[in-house]
Amino acid sequence: MRRFLMMIFVLLMLLACRSSLFPFFQPTETPTSTISPPTVTPYPPTSTATETPTLTPSPQPSSTPATISNTPGPWVGAFSVLYHPDDVLYVGDLVSFEVISPPEADLKDASVGVQVDPPDGPTFGPVTFGAWGIQGREEATFLWAWDTHNLDPITHTLAFSVQPQGYDWSEQVALLPASDMPPAQANAHWSSTQSHCCSVFYVSDTASERDLPTLTSLIDAQAQDAIQKMGSSFTEPITVTLLPRLLGHGGFTSSEISVSYLDRNYASNSWALVVHHEMIHAIDGHLGGDFRPSIFVEGLAVYMTGGHYKPEPLMPRAAALLKGYLDMYIPLKDLADNFYMSQHEIGYLEGASLIEYMVNTYGWDAFSRFYRDIHLNKGESQSDAINAALTVHFSTSFARLEQEFISALSNEKDTSTWVDDVHLTVNYYDTLRRYQQLLDPSAYFRTAWLLDNKTMRERGIVADYLRHPHQADNLALETLFITAGQQMSDKSYSAADQILTTINSVLDGIEHGTTDPFSISSLAADYISIASTSQKEGYEVQSITITVDAASVTATTSAGPDLRTLQLQRIGGEWLLIP
Repeated sequence: MRRFLMMIFVLLMLLACRSSLFPFFQPTETPTSTISPPTVTPYPPTSTATETPTLTPSPQPSSTPATISNTPGPWVGAFSVLYHPDDVLYVGDLVSFEVISPPEADLKDASVGVQVDPPDGPTFGPVTFGAWGIQGREEATFLWAWDTHNLDPITHTLAFSVQPQGYDWSEQVALLPASDMPPAQANAHWSSTQSHCCSVFYVSDTASERDLPTLTSLIDAQAQDAIQKMGSSFTEPITVTLLPRLLGHGGFTSSEISVSYLDRNYASNSWALVVHHEMIHAIDGHLGGDFRPSIFVEGLAVYMTGGHYKPEPLMPRAAALLKGYLDMYIPLKDLADNFYMSQHEIGYLEGASLIEYMVNTYGWDAFSRFYRDIHLNKGESQSDAINAALTVHFSTSFARLEQEFISALSNEKDTSTWVDDVHLTVNYYDTLRRYQQLLDPSAYFRTAWLLDNKTMRERGIVADYLRHPHQADNLALETLFITAGQQMSDKSYSAADQILTTINSVLDGIEHGTTDPFSISSLAADYISIASTSQKEGYEVQSITITVDAASVTATTSAGPDLRTLQLQRIGGEWLLIP
């Protein structure tokens, strides 16, 4: 039952479903409150921040690949395990496992059991296999199952057994001493503040806490604008949780809003627009409707926000998808029936543009009545439900609406000016998701490690959101994404495209096991060298700017989120930190 409820929760977060909402309060001076930790905290404080902290690169990975001890099928050895928190594990962690099955395995009625340090160690499970995330990945999920508070900081053996099929394997998992945890992580806890509109939760010693006054003002402004545009009123406050790592593309909504906020935001989106987008989802869910198709749910958020990742004209950009330009247009029936499995940026752009066209044609009130009066009958697809509602409200069909929509797109006058931007946007985020799948799988939006924020706060758990892969490879690629995003913002499309080509070449090398994948280009080699040099000196890079043989770097340390500017020089072919 707990797993079933968790599955429902994750799906609701990804599908941006209903939310309770809020009144605007009169401005008050509300002091920031700190949530008291539970009796046993996941991270007992072991050290405090120092003036010149040292950041020690963490070992990766914390486990070895699965090895199956018997030979029952053609996919022997293909089971994989993801451990949470990500990156490394310390004594004191509450560890979760995702045991992911091979795609072709028949695991009907199968379950997984886990034993630590057999034969005498604790056992967990059995846990049955089921679908996870909107991708429906088949896995058995052990949520916060392994309490490591009283264990030794050594390498432990975890034995996995899938029954009744009898697939058995073991993995070696290293627990580092709690004293090795960076100071900011060791002392991290949930805190909260009340803005004019919302209850805002965040993790201490993160960029969110550093920039909290600015963020709460921005949240209030975006909420007020969203309310005015949607024309609705509310009875209770909404909860906004600020995530200190990037999950998906940066925003999710269920019973509360979750938005990523971090310095190295390689999604390169406008934080204000992400917040506004999620506010629209929350209001939309409050207004309700028997059935709200995904194409309209996401399209409405983009339409009301005036763009997806940035402000953008919707119809001219959607027109760039047509034949004669990019030829990337997705037929509306296909998109409606497979929205979250379709190309992400194209789907959101088409959904928003379709709403803009319908509002321009029929008016907002008529569109809203249609949208709130869609019904999904048993055996129907989403496109069937849309077609039936179109017939009732506008005496037209979905196919006819699409013909008229495409005709309107074809008449857009400034389409050609957006071709490069649309093409690069699709390429950028496809590359970003490829990076996540390879090097940060917990962040990939279709199977993201999204949990119940309320439960995490009650139990004082922060590591699942605070910790994420931060090896030199991650830092170099994520800062390359940030540079490519800056080039796109400056309309330097050729330069951005070259960086994305470089990133994909590095990912090719990583995927194929190349010894030195960053040697593919001088740019990639520079970024990995700068990230590595900075990390050895105790800094984690957040952005990198290179000018011939000089580099300017923004970075943080293990002591907290304060940003520092570093200067490096290429000397004798090596990047060195300049005092």
